[in-house]
Amino acid sequence: MSGARPIREVVIAGGGTAGWMAAAALASYFEDQLSITLVESESIGTVGVGEATIPQIHLFNRLLGLEENDFVRATAATFKLGIEFVDWDVPGESYFHGFGGVGQKIGKLPFHQYWLRYRAEGGKRPLDDFSGNAIAAREGRFGKVALGGTKRGQPAIRRSLPHAFHFDASLYAAFLRRFCEARGVRRIEGKILAVKQDSASGHIRELHLDGARKLAGELFIDCTGFRGLLIGEAMESRYDDWSHLLPCNRAWAVPTRRDTPPEPLTRSTAREAGWQWHIPLQHRSGNGLVFCADYWAEEDARTALLANLGGEPLAEPKLLRFTTGKRERGWVGNCVAMGLAGGFMEPLESTSIHMVQSAVSRLIDCFPRSNFSHATIAEYNAQTDFEYESIRDFLVLHYRLNRREGPFWAYLREMELPDSLQQKMALFVETGAINRFNNELFDVPSWLQVMLGQGLYPAAHHPMVNAVPEDSLARYIATNARDAAAEAEGLPLHQDYIAQHCAIADAAAPVTA
Repeated sequence: MSGARPIREVVIAGGGTAGWMAAAALASYFEDQLSITLVESESIGTVGVGEATIPQIHLFNRLLGLEENDFVRATAATFKLGIEFVDWDVPGESYFHGFGGVGQKIGKLPFHQYWLRYRAEGGKRPLDDFSGNAIAAREGRFGKVALGGTKRGQPAIRRSLPHAFHFDASLYAAFLRRFCEARGVRRIEGKILAVKQDSASGHIRELHLDGARKLAGELFIDCTGFRGLLIGEAMESRYDDWSHLLPCNRAWAVPTRRDTPPEPLTRSTAREAGWQWHIPLQHRSGNGLVFCADYWAEEDARTALLANLGGEPLAEPKLLRFTTGKRERGWVGNCVAMGLAGGFMEPLESTSIHMVQSAVSRLIDCFPRSNFSHATIAEYNAQTDFEYESIRDFLVLHYRLNRREGPFWAYLREMELPDSLQQKMALFVETGAINRFNNELFDVPSWLQVMLGQGLYPAAHHPMVNAVPEDSLARYIATNARDAAAEAEGLPLHQDYIAQHCAIADAAAPVTA
């Protein structure tokens, strides 16, 4: 540590959601300790399809001190209780991956172990009956749930169901830009033409911009998208290709007019060689088709998307090309990659924005001094690798467990799985147990809902469950179903809640980014 001093100058290459999230978090945590400069070019643009989130975004919003209704209004957002998967196992069937818990555990065992015995003995209630989120989503409801009666004349405490958001990614980036600039973040409009590195250390010293401008810094954050201008081209961190596990490599995206009330859920519908998303916003709907061009021609996929839209297209479909995977090292020298520059996991479980958030959080935890400790960088990269790999396994699970027809789906049923996923599936099949390792992103209820929803059922439940008398088990199951129903009962309709608390000025009018 001798001679090492605090970092003062941070340069963020690229804007969009990733760049402005990084700037906002650093400005909030470090305040005037850092000089933060973000360089971006409006002529380059951003991908802008990451409109769905997961509940962890609340942590980021609290860091920034954002009030929820103001945030929703500024980004034309709606609320999200989970994801409905349509036709993923076999056509004609669907299941719901809801946020939050499923049932209440007793002692050491989770609820689902008791539910497995209940089902084995002829019980008919599906798992969704024990999720307040699933019930509310099915009924199109959202709001705040009362947690108890009044005390000394005070109103009951109320909380929202576990939720995330659908929002306009372009409006979100603009919202964050305003937040950052109000806190001293400097934005430079320009294109990066070259990256100047130190000949001895290989560290980046400055960026050469158009107009013969130079931008020096100490720590550089690469948010230049798939190109990875800094982390890939300059720092030579190669890209680990995971196409053999997640072969989708294209996406058509198109906005549509919203002709029906927005549902509090994301919908994912399996198609010939991929899947279609539907994301409701206040002023429009986001739609897209993620597919594998090796099994489905681009124009045929485009035709299929346009044939299955729920509203009038507001633009021509935009084609995105990608390779699922990650950088071998997300942090090299004095350069850290975030967003698409660091890797890409297809948006099946809406993890893209969260992965920017978690990368910023890791960087803050491991924030370097001027000597750029090798141990610090190694720890950051190890945590990043684990997060990518655990999310990869969860996404692969959806594809692996299918009984659909066609060569694309057949390949996914037969491909060799990572050892980590094989172990998790084997444990569940044999015992009904699901272990969460090292605080991986998706918890037991998420794995449970997808495994069961895709038709993977265990051969047995935990032996301790057998000690519960039959009448006690019946009461326990009935109580959990009643409590879940009570969470959704009396909630307003989703669109009514938005209209009362956080509607944009004119949800029928197009909002331009």
